[in-house]
Amino acid sequence: MDPHLLRTFVTVVRCGSFSEAARELGYTQSAVSQHIAALEADLGAALLRRRPVAPTGVGERLLEHAGPLLLRLDAARADIARLTTAPAARVVVGVAPLAMTHRLGAALAALRRQQPLVEVTVRALGREAVARDVATGGLDLGLFDGATAPHDPLHLADTGPLTTRAVTEQPLAVALPATHPLVGRAGLRLSDLADAQWIDAPDTAVPLAQLRAASETDGYRPALRYDGTDVHGLRTLVAAGHGLALLPRPAVGDVPGAGTAAAGLGVVAVPLSAPRLVHRIEVVHSSAVAGPAALLATALAADTRSKDPAGTPSRGPAEPPTEDAVEERGVRAG
Repeated sequence: MDPHLLRTFVTVVRCGSFSEAARELGYTQSAVSQHIAALEADLGAALLRRRPVAPTGVGERLLEHAGPLLLRLDAARADIARLTTAPAARVVVGVAPLAMTHRLGAALAALRRQQPLVEVTVRALGREAVARDVATGGLDLGLFDGATAPHDPLHLADTGPLTTRAVTEQPLAVALPATHPLVGRAGLRLSDLADAQWIDAPDTAVPLAQLRAASETDGYRPALRYDGTDVHGLRTLVAAGHGLALLPRPAVGDVPGAGTAAAGLGVVAVPLSAPRLVHRIEVVHSSAVAGPAALLATALAADTRSKDPAGTPSRGPAEPPTEDAVEERGVRAG
């Protein structure tokens, strides 16, 4: 398959229009139609319904392959560019919302003291976007997070040969509105909350799909979905009683109510007692990382003592990794 034709197909599906795809790609509408026709002839199957524009069943299956294939092509181009281009005097860092901690701020401050002329850009992104943009060259390095067993690495989608290193681990807690009947508990088992109302916030809280996998149940159904990267916004929704969320304990904080009779309304963190999971942050970068980005990556992974956003050690059931426990792993294709 010609990757140019495949990219046109993906763009048409995303736009839902041949003319919109043509404008985005800089082609004529006739050229877009010819691309789709050539791809359908190559595969011997109809890929799109024309009115309205939507993928056929075969087209849906091709989409499952197309995204990873095009991502790997973009990642390969970016990887070669890193190897053949001198390091720039700038660093672009992508950070998942819950990875934006005191640790990153301190490491950036140290980098700017060491190299005062370096240009620094920090972008708040969803978890999947961090690894994708590192792989394709949009970021020099990224910080992403997730829930895992203590000292276990996070799962990283196959985006090419990237390196990840541990930054920190923190205890997890269930975020509850202050008026919730479970607030007084010393700890909560995840399995006891399968039928509770949850907020589905895949880019901020621990994703509900991961809760189902950890508990081996089909519970944890969302009462509300939150598509955003603002952790304060998520906490506000929890405080208002829209559902629960699983967060690193230092990130829960307090969200006072405003404009309501319940003036003391807020969010309370109740520790997760089972299963034994921690919130883990990792730094991800290309194996060819160099210049200021390499210095920053080393600083972030130099000391993996668990710290909260204020820089003080976190307390919890999980043992944080020590400096000797810092691991580095290469994620390769296949």
